[in-house]
This record gives sequence, C-alpha cells and structure tokens, in this order.
Amino acid sequence: MRRSRASWFFLLPGLAVLVIVTLLPIISVVNISLREWVLTETPDGPERFVGLENYQTAFSDAQFWNSVWVTSVYTVMTVFFSLVIGIGIAVVIQNGGKWGSIIKPLLILPFAVSLVLRGYSFRFMLLDFGVIDVMLDAIFPSFTGLEDVIWLGETWWARFWVSVPIFWGWGPLTGLMFLGALNNVPKSIFEAARVDGAGTWRIFRSITLPILRPMIFVITLLVTLFSVRMFDLIQVMTFGGPGRDTETINYYIYRQGFQIFDMGYASALAVILTFVLVLFSYLYARRMIPSD
Repeated sequence: MRRSRASWFFLLPGLAVLVIVTLLPIISVVNISLREWVLTETPDGPERFVGLENYQTAFSDAQFWNSVWVTSVYTVMTVFFSLVIGIGIAVVIQNGGKWGSIIKPLLILPFAVSLVLRGYSFRFMLLDFGVIDVMLDAIFPSFTGLEDVIWLGETWWARFWVSVPIFWGWGPLTGLMFLGALNNVPKSIFEAARVDGAGTWRIFRSITLPILRPMIFVITLLVTLFSVRMFDLIQVMTFGGPGRDTETINYYIYRQGFQIFDMGYASALAVILTFVLVLFSYLYARRMIPSD
C-alpha cells in the first residue's frame, strides 16, 4: 500500500477533514494575528495589516508574562504530583497481591469523571465549612492554623487547589501505565536484589526508577500538553483569580478575545501557544514513533 497510488485515494477523506478543521483555522488565526481587529470598533472584519506588532506587544506585556509564569507553576505542580502518585500506586499494587486485581479497574474512574464536574466538586468542597474544612478539623482538631484560610482566595493555595483535580485524575491513570511497565520486568530481578541484601529504598532507586524512566518521560510530556492548554478548571473554579494569580495562558487568550474583544492580539497569543504545543507534541512523537 505504501508504494501504491491507491493508498492516497483512501487517505483523501481523512486528509480533507484535517485540512478543513485544522489547517484552515490555523491559517485564518495566523492571518488575523497580523492585523488590527477590535470587535467593538470594527465588527465586520479585520482592519489594517500590522505585521508582527501584536507579537511584539505580547512579549512586552507584563500580564502575558504573568500568565506564562502561572501556567509554568501550574504545569510543574500537576506533572510532579501526577508522577509521584502514579509511581506510588504502581509500587503498592505490584506488591499488593490479590488486592491489586480488585483495585486496578477502579483506577480509571477518576480520569473518566468530566473535568468541569471535578472543578465544580472541588470548588464546593473548598467553601467555608465545606468538606475540606470539616476533614481538617476532624483530623487535626487542635491545629487552628488553617481554619481561616480562604482556599481559592490566596495565591499559592488557589494555584495548588486548581491543580488538584488534574493530578487527582491523572495520578491513578499514570499508576496503571507505570504498573504495565513494571509487570514487563521478571519478578526474579527484584527477588535477586532482596537476596543480595538490597532494601526497599535501594531496590526502588536502582531498579524501579531506571525501569520507569522512559515512561516517566512520556507521561511528563502528556500531562504537560494537557496542563499548558488548561482553561476549563480556571473558568469554573477561580475565573483567573485572586487577581490574576491563576490566569493561565489559555484563560488570558480567552479574556483578550471574548471580554476585551481584541481579536488580533488574542490570535497572536493563540499562535504562540500553538507553537509551544506543537513543540511538545513533536517531542512526544519523537519518543513514541521510532525513526527508521
């Protein structure tokens, strides 16, 4: 089929769909990003050609760089906790005996829950006298340091809790991925290490982590791609607040395009974000698709 012209005939419908729903919108956005277009002033269409002016504005915009910083912090937290939870789950289940076969099917459930539903659920749990406060009071009745904290009203707490629904779903899923990698390794390797006197930490550091390193790289790219384009959770939990402390790049683009109505500038920001996502996608593809 690779040498046959007929292969292109079968590919044409799929290629046509990709061009219509992907390539043409990208070309349109790039075109708008090179023009001045504020919807409240010229609702009929873009105005004059301004070249790279919108891009220059972006790189000198303090609010844009704030959104880059927020997105970076948010992504690092989601990736770190997803990996830690996933590796922990994989190691525990691998040594869990018969309970592992019962727990494994349940691990996919958190990821299957809608992201918006997760966001609303955590938002209500974080209200005053919500589930989180009740649990803390029950577990630490004599600890009063957090009783007056407004979880979504303070910068670092807001950033942390907005990331929780992500690694709450990704953590168990990555645990399944890591478990699949560990199950491909003969158990005799771990048994031989124990016979040689290696402790749990030495086995984890010298055997488990090297085995999981390729999967760690792949999962890091996946969760990064998912986190960088985050919009849903910000919209339902914090609306970018307090102030602009949880305003990610995607949410900043939304604010510029659909609240300020500066479509030219919003398109330039969208092109920049697309370039970043393409870069991460390229790295992921290079890792997953071996070269000839």
